[in-house]
Amino acid sequence: MERQPNYRFATEIPDHIMISFSDDAKTTMTVTWRCNKETESGYIEFHEEGGEIRRADAIVKPFKSEVNTSNIFWAKATGLKPGTRYYYTCGNEKIRSEEYWFDTEEENLTKFRFIAISDHQKDNDHYNPDYSALNKFLKKVLAKYPDVRFIYTAGDNTNCGQHEIQWNAMFDGMKGIIEHIPYMMTCGNHDNRGFEFYFPEEKNRYYAEPAEFFNTQLEYSYPKNGPEGWQTENYSFDYGNAHFVVFGVNEPELVNEWARKDIDSSNKTWKLGSYHFPIYYAGPNLANDDAYPMMRESMEKLDILFEGHEHNFSRSFPIKNEEIFDRPSQGLIHYELGNGNANPPGTKTCDKVWHASFYPQEEEVSAFALVEIDGNRMTLITELDDGRIADECLIDKDKDEIRPYRIAPIFGPGRTRMFYKGVDLGLCASSLPPECVNGTWFVAFATVVSFIGGEVLREKGKVTLEVYRRKAVFTEGSSIAETDRGSIDLGEKVYRGREGQLYIPVDGACKAFGMKWAYAARNNFISIECEKEDHPVPVQP
Repeated sequence: MERQPNYRFATEIPDHIMISFSDDAKTTMTVTWRCNKETESGYIEFHEEGGEIRRADAIVKPFKSEVNTSNIFWAKATGLKPGTRYYYTCGNEKIRSEEYWFDTEEENLTKFRFIAISDHQKDNDHYNPDYSALNKFLKKVLAKYPDVRFIYTAGDNTNCGQHEIQWNAMFDGMKGIIEHIPYMMTCGNHDNRGFEFYFPEEKNRYYAEPAEFFNTQLEYSYPKNGPEGWQTENYSFDYGNAHFVVFGVNEPELVNEWARKDIDSSNKTWKLGSYHFPIYYAGPNLANDDAYPMMRESMEKLDILFEGHEHNFSRSFPIKNEEIFDRPSQGLIHYELGNGNANPPGTKTCDKVWHASFYPQEEEVSAFALVEIDGNRMTLITELDDGRIADECLIDKDKDEIRPYRIAPIFGPGRTRMFYKGVDLGLCASSLPPECVNGTWFVAFATVVSFIGGEVLREKGKVTLEVYRRKAVFTEGSSIAETDRGSIDLGEKVYRGREGQLYIPVDGACKAFGMKWAYAARNNFISIECEKEDHPVPVQP
């Protein structure tokens, strides 16, 4: 018998019920829900304990998908009292939901907790994605930490967000949770991913720009304060003494300009953000060229940036302009949240020079971060579903320190290190440090290509290197490299250096192979990156 997809069609009964912040969390709360297209109007009724029942009519818009057309409802409860529990129902005169509750933010709040998760998408059954494990996990977390104020994600809330079957499964998996805990989502690459044909198998993958299904279903769920034309997937909100900036995955230059102004306008003690892709990643082959160079200016105004995508946990040292520091005031801490639904990484991950803490999470376990803000102190604990602690740290703004203490590496004079995608080249380069001659950095670039897994042919007075489907020949005493794409002026001549190896101007070598490099003066190391995510492996004839 042919299997049929579990579409979870919309009906006249409200479902996908979710609360969120779209305005002041002290005096408002937004309720989102879904019904079938025949249900054309709706409203919420809300009241405090023993109080008068009030009504707020909903904005209603159609949502057309590959499943069918349904209606999405958004109603905002306003005029609420800070620090008060309210009870609500949603629906219309004919059919209403059961009664749920939510709490408003207190006045002058400086101590609170929230949890952060990422990459909790599931595609364990193509026809019927099952998020029940996520439901059990989050309910267990919230039972252990009942004072959590909201859930904050770093993206990939679904596996293929351009298909409603995925959203329907995710919302089904969040029942009993997001009706009373605000759910503040970041858009990940899977959330705007789709396929021209989804059944019986995925074909012709694409990424929607803007994130059509994300934006349509959540249009009024979150503040409409993002950049024009790219709202919903980009927004910001305040809670307590913290300001949160949610970065989408599209239009980085435009988002950077919006975020810079948004962050500068906030006077909150803590400035936190979320962005799906990891900037200082753990994978052996990732890259950050698609967005970070364009968004560095705004992101580095934050204290912490919560990230995802790799499905592993890591916490960086404070970083600014490629340099690695010790104190929180000196840079941005990049915090990869791991995965929240037992989704092991799809590639091997490893510790990098920029990591202060790292856990590969290759076990089938779920992880979450419990974040507690208490005035000028913040505690972050990444905990696994079995209770093990992957990391715990305290950031203290008054003392300008992070505990447990860990000092960012600083390499000595004449001992400049070389890292490729954050990994020390190790033994193959231990006696071949980069050299700075009259302001130009030279490296034994053949060791870099060999380390990556490219082809290296050493001949008298020249070396031929081939990696990432590019080829270049460097000759001793010449400032010209011959490549398969033409000649490149290296700026300075190649010379024979330590161990008899050819030292090549790093800037010219990187141009030859489509790479970039940076020198971190404080730490005394050169970092080389490539935007390609290939896995070079030498050919065995």
